[in-house]
Amino acid sequence: MSAFNGLGVILENRYYGESYPYETSTTDQLAYLTTEQTIADNAYFATNAIFPGIQGNLSAPSTPWILYGGSLAGAQTAFSIKEYGDVLYGGIASSAVIQAVLAYPQWYAPIQKYAPQDCVTSINNIIDKFDALVAANKTEAIQQFKGLFGLEALTDNRDFAMTIAFPLGGPMNYPTNTWQELNWNSTYGSQDFFEFCSNVTNQDAPKNITSVDTILSQYSNGEPWTKLGNYAEYVKQALLPLCDGSPIDSTSCFGTQNQTFYADTTNSAARSYLYSTCTEQGAYQVAPPTGPSLISRVLQVDYTQQWCEWAFPDGKYNSIPNSPDPSYYNHYGGFNISADRLAFIDGDIDVWKDLCYHSDNASARYSTDLHPEYLIAGAGHHWDSFGIRDVDAEPQFIREAHRWEIRTVRKWLNNFSHWKEQ
Repeated sequence: MSAFNGLGVILENRYYGESYPYETSTTDQLAYLTTEQTIADNAYFATNAIFPGIQGNLSAPSTPWILYGGSLAGAQTAFSIKEYGDVLYGGIASSAVIQAVLAYPQWYAPIQKYAPQDCVTSINNIIDKFDALVAANKTEAIQQFKGLFGLEALTDNRDFAMTIAFPLGGPMNYPTNTWQELNWNSTYGSQDFFEFCSNVTNQDAPKNITSVDTILSQYSNGEPWTKLGNYAEYVKQALLPLCDGSPIDSTSCFGTQNQTFYADTTNSAARSYLYSTCTEQGAYQVAPPTGPSLISRVLQVDYTQQWCEWAFPDGKYNSIPNSPDPSYYNHYGGFNISADRLAFIDGDIDVWKDLCYHSDNASARYSTDLHPEYLIAGAGHHWDSFGIRDVDAEPQFIREAHRWEIRTVRKWLNNFSHWKEQ
């Protein structure tokens, strides 16, 4: 903004913060929480906004409005420019999840590929052995395995599997910071993920911890469960205290099998986000169908879908679909979305990348002034959203991404008068 003497406006999404239309969020009351309505808000605000103390008319389209958004807001930026390009002059969509799918096992792919490989291999192997117990219905061994983590009270294997996946990113929920929360800027990022892996791979753990690796060897043909003791100890030390004395199997701790809890209609960001997930976005985090897995294969679509059904029973006027309907998102173009002055910028180690413009499932990308794109090397989830005033002092790949964004907007603004005349 400072490069162009611009005015910055942060527009709050409907059904978040102070922008709830109702006192509660029943299924009927959430009917207006849709992508279509949200992007219409962007266009309406731009054409009607009045700024106290600012002389002149700054409304669109007579004034160039350029949107920026990251993650969900990135998708909404892209859809807004696609739908209202006659009003909104341009937009930069960062880590924009523009493709809707039901199951999204690729969330864990960057961790498999880029995380410390001794940590990854250890977790993969432990999960393989646990899943073998589940497949063989070894109930006694499963209970013993849970007990090593201090989680024997979790009666649902999926709740247990999600809990030990929290440091990685459990489906929808994770009370600790994960790979997604890594950031080049220490003010906003967290090193929790690397602390977790350092604990899992600790070569100097005491014997009372390393001896845990062989407790279940009778169920794996004598093979040790390498680093199980370290993994279990981390969970006990980092996660169990979060319950603050609440029963392990309760929703105040790590249990999820409570329909009443999910049916609470109190306004909250978590409830709004879950509603959008259940109706339009999908992208349920699940174990992959083949190959190694960092999370147990008991974590599949049905686990997340049950929360949708509990949280949003049919109302009088509105009901959620049996599973998310991707057409609400994908009719804007999905991976093929395109609009003049719509820029896409992504990070190549982002857990959401395969739902973004630079997905491995998308066609080859070529940048132009009207359709710019940029993939930041070694960057995670909308890392360009974070900066410092001295751009030149930023790490090189972030610095160059920000310089690219400035150049891109400058090119657009240089052509605004011509666009306005058309």
